[in-house]
This record gives sequence, structure tokens and C-alpha cells, in this order.
Amino acid sequence: MNNNLPWLHIKNATVYRADYKVFDRLNLSVKNGQHTAILGPNGAGKSTLLKLITRELYPRVEEDSMISIMGSTRPLLSDIRTHIGMVSQDLQNNYLHHVTGLDIVISGLHGSIGLWKHQTITAEQSAKATTVLDQLGILHLADRRFIEMSTGQQRFCLLGRAIVHEPDHYILDEPTSGLDLRATFEYLDRIRELAQRGKTLLLVTHHIHEIPPEVERVVFLKEGQLIKDDAKDALLNNNELSQLFDTPIEIEQRNGFYQAFPS
Repeated sequence: MNNNLPWLHIKNATVYRADYKVFDRLNLSVKNGQHTAILGPNGAGKSTLLKLITRELYPRVEEDSMISIMGSTRPLLSDIRTHIGMVSQDLQNNYLHHVTGLDIVISGLHGSIGLWKHQTITAEQSAKATTVLDQLGILHLADRRFIEMSTGQQRFCLLGRAIVHEPDHYILDEPTSGLDLRATFEYLDRIRELAQRGKTLLLVTHHIHEIPPEVERVVFLKEGQLIKDDAKDALLNNNELSQLFDTPIEIEQRNGFYQAFPS
């Protein structure tokens, strides 16, 4: 893998949702191996950015505008699903309620939401998914239905779905939202392991405590504009975050993690 090449390159992207313009000529590039956090308040455009990457939304067609994913301006959905593992709030909200923990993880090998009658599930796939559940410490959820799980259990199963096919890149949308402290710490440990194994992380959030030490780059997104892009230490401070969220904030840092407090 050439770490100097971007796996994601967005150039001059103008994006509408219905009649509302979310992005006006957005530019963003993320290199292979460059762990990046996209940080911004609600309404900044974070969800729209995710939908651009997953090809649920497309920018307005303009001569000098393009989106390249893994070097292709016209990536197949199957390629995106093969090379990118995603855990998002939308996916969690819309997942099929009757699917079991084991089936959730297996579905990652098919790039589907749940499993369907036309899909062939092999013994090898079941064994691989079972191994992932065991590695995540959630083997006891193999036969439990999604609707019967806690928020944290659902999140861990969806993480298993994301990692079972061993993609190169991971997009994590507010990964610890709704988790208690123990589940949050365990989840962050799993994310850190992915980064330490050479996987590229793109974290999209408004919670700075979710940003693991391995993330070295932070991008500020506000009102559809990329307003800051710099090293983590340059942006995760009182002044910069207070301006981003329009409220006085004090930051403390410990062991590579950051936490925000009201000033």
C-alpha cells in the first residue's frame, strides 16, 4: 500500500439534499494510513459527507468537481463494501430487527444489511463470523436478535460486521454514542487495535473523547464548510474548540485522549 496516495479525494464538491445546499465546493483528501477525525457540531454536514463516500448522495456535476474513492471516480458499490468497513448511526437505526448476532457479522461478507434467502452462507463464513464474535467478546450474542440487544451490544455486532471481511479502511460515525463507560472503553480499545494493525481510520463525530491517540489529523467541519485542517494538537485546544462549537470550552488531555469541560 502506498501511504502517499489518497484513498479518499473530494474536489470542489457541491452537494444538495432536496433543495438545501449542504456543501459548496468542498475539498477533502485522506491518504492511506492517515488516521483522521472529522469533528463538528450538529448540522455541520457530517452525515452528508458519509453519504457521499458510500455513494448514497452525489455531488452536482461540474467540470472541475470530482470524488475519487480508492483511486476511482466511479467505484463500484461492491468495491466500496469490500475495502471499507463502516459503523454508522444510520446503519444501526435501520438494521433488520429479527437478524441474529451471527447473521449480522456474516452479512459483512456479503455487503448486505441482514441476510436474505437468495444468499448462500457457507460453513467457512459461519466459522469466520463466529471467530470475530469471540474476538470481540460477544460470542454470547450469536443467537440473540438485534432488537433484543442493548445499544452497546448492537454496536459491537456492527463492528464485527465491519471487520469480518478485513477491509483496509474504516469509517466510524460517532462510534461510542449511547454506550456506557465500560463499553466505550472496550470499543475504543478495538478501534485502536485496528489502527495499530495498519488499517486506516476515518472518524466522524462531535465527541472529542472518541478520538483515540492514533488519530493524528483533525478536520473541523461547520455549516457545510471545512474550516480547519491540522494536526490534532493544533486544534484540540480551548480556543479552537470554543470557536468550533460557539461555546466556552476547556480541554484536558491524558494518555493521548482529550476531554471537554464547560469553561
